[in-house]
Amino acid sequence: MKNIQIIAAAVLLLLFTSCSSSRITSSWSAAGSAPKKYNKVMVLGLIRDQDRSICQFMENHLVGDLKELGYNAVSAQAQFGPKAFENMCEKDAVDKIRNSGADAVVTIVLLDKSKEQYYVPAQRQNLPRSVYYNRFGGYYTTIYERIYTPGYYVTDTKYFWESNLYDMNTKDLVYSVQTESFDPASSESLGHEYGKLIVEDMMKKNVMIKQ
Repeated sequence: MKNIQIIAAAVLLLLFTSCSSSRITSSWSAAGSAPKKYNKVMVLGLIRDQDRSICQFMENHLVGDLKELGYNAVSAQAQFGPKAFENMCEKDAVDKIRNSGADAVVTIVLLDKSKEQYYVPAQRQNLPRSVYYNRFGGYYTTIYERIYTPGYYVTDTKYFWESNLYDMNTKDLVYSVQTESFDPASSESLGHEYGKLIVEDMMKKNVMIKQ
């Protein structure tokens, strides 16, 4: 029985640690549009200055996932720098992307970011009395922690994202997806999860063909 409990706990731990912090809330593709092969796909993050480091990870991971499908993909930050599209009008931005040879662009937009704070009460150990009452050391440690370990506040961050795929020859919107990410472990893990999530959904929606 004890071995079964240990195995069950290990499985639950594995499932918990492998869970993604990101999920798709909605996605859309243009009706009747045939999947295309693009010669060059530019990934463009439109994210505020204070989140610019996140932008770099998001672009790089999405580029990497597109490359795995055989696409010639490039990060806008890598090609033009972090502020190349700042305060640029639509025509100039379109011309800049087209002149780079890109015939498709995938945008990454941080729609909103919110923080939630909640209180975690002090932990109570519901152990059998015999576990810690038989010896003073065990009793003292357990009771001390129960009495003197205070609760604490935890702040979680939620990110709300939107990505669009545009055909730069027609300037038409081909695909759009909205996602939310809940308290990711790091900017690196957030970018990794997001790239996989978006590219897999693009394939399911049949908007791009593997090269």
